[in-house]
Amino acid sequence: MPAWSPWLKGDIDRLESVQEKAVKMVAGLNGKTYGEKCAELGLETLESRRRDQDMNLVYKLLGEGGSSMFTVAGAREGARTRQAAGQRTLIGQFARTDLRKYSFSVRVVEGWNSLPDNVRVAPNQESFKSRLKAWRKGQNKI
Repeated sequence: MPAWSPWLKGDIDRLESVQEKAVKMVAGLNGKTYGEKCAELGLETLESRRRDQDMNLVYKLLGEGGSSMFTVAGAREGARTRQAAGQRTLIGQFARTDLRKYSFSVRVVEGWNSLPDNVRVAPNQESFKSRLKAWRKGQNKI
């Protein structure tokens, strides 16, 4: 789960509560959790949609010839380490202040590195999206 700025957290919670209220209004789903109700209705939680959109944007930025926002582990000079074990692994940046800690380029690194290699090295944006969706679906069944 990505870290969200405390300033945005209240707004995010309010948006999520709107979807929760709408899902509660659907008849026949009593006794189930919010996540189970969303799955049965074919909806994604707003948190999962934000996380997937972040991953799509990282893929797009890395696919455009790299980005100065991220440091790819294999692109660094020097010895290869466990950090460089996977393909397109990003190096996390140190963030001292909250302003930097909650910025996009810092908060998405952990989520990106947790993706399997076959998802990260997809040949195009559409296949990345479909692989990401399939991986998330398989991950939720465990």
